[in-house]
Amino acid sequence: MAGHSKWHNIQRRKGKQDAIRGQLFTKLSRDIYNAAKEGGGNPETNFRLRVAIEKAKQNNVPNDNIQRTIAKATGSMPGVHYEEAVYEGYGPHGVAVMLEIVTDNRNRTAADIRHIFSKRGGNLGETGCVAWMFERIGRISIEKAAGIELDDLILAALELGADDVREESDEFVVVTAPEVFTQVRDGLEAQKLPVQDAEITYEPKTTVPLSEDQAESVLDLLDALSEHDDVQNVYANLEVTETA
Repeated sequence: MAGHSKWHNIQRRKGKQDAIRGQLFTKLSRDIYNAAKEGGGNPETNFRLRVAIEKAKQNNVPNDNIQRTIAKATGSMPGVHYEEAVYEGYGPHGVAVMLEIVTDNRNRTAADIRHIFSKRGGNLGETGCVAWMFERIGRISIEKAAGIELDDLILAALELGADDVREESDEFVVVTAPEVFTQVRDGLEAQKLPVQDAEITYEPKTTVPLSEDQAESVLDLLDALSEHDDVQNVYANLEVTETA
């Protein structure tokens, strides 16, 4: 879906900017914390933790930080208690927005997020107000490396239980149901396919097409939300249509 692809690429660029600001370490550490708290501190048996550690290492988070975060989550070291939440709302032009939050203070975070929405022409909504517009999927990105044929990838992915394979500008994307995400990813890696990124994410079922000028105010909101320390991921059903 064009809207998801465009916003997904925006998120990647934004992630690099956040790393420069020093915010990405905090977000990655919280992801590790919650993965370890939920499924234990062994990445061999906790896939979510393994993915979180891999992502942290890709972004140069020191191993000492990673191990200390796992220790706090599993109780071998005292630390702050974090909890996960999903916030929903609307941005300018009726664009639906979903946020994955990790916070140690829900009241503070809710007030902050509400302020960001209202200051930029949007509003924080009630639970369920936009969730129905999104679908939870597994998304596995495969590098378009030499020797990989789309037809062969489709066959391998479908045999492993994937729902679809898409060709995007610089990668192939394998789409799965969340419950088979792990087996598909592990199966593709076992076949030595160059997996670049793998995550369980939200994808919009329909998108709101906006011109580049209209999209500016929405992107301003999404950027501001992404910059908040407690926001792990931002999803929107925005589709930017290129003008001639």
